[in-house]
Amino acid sequence: MKIQMMTPRPLPPAPSSGDRLETAFLTEMLKIAMPDQSGTPFHGGAGESQFASFLVEQHAAAIAARIDLRLDSRLEVTP
Repeated sequence: MKIQMMTPRPLPPAPSSGDRLETAFLTEMLKIAMPDQSGTPFHGGAGESQFASFLVEQHAAAIAARIDLRLDSRLEVTP
């Protein structure tokens, strides 16, 4: 049996400070826009409540990757 070595995939580029700011901004906006479904019959219970913030953050990161809010252009760089 021959075992082949796997080559690691290159890491994706780290998000810039502007991308992280846009993700944080969109996360806060989505928290307000997405209603809490804890009282509905199809609610996932305590587990869904625990992981809802991770899902919102991933949605915000996906939106921030697709659109540019140009928040980084408003950042002032001071030496």
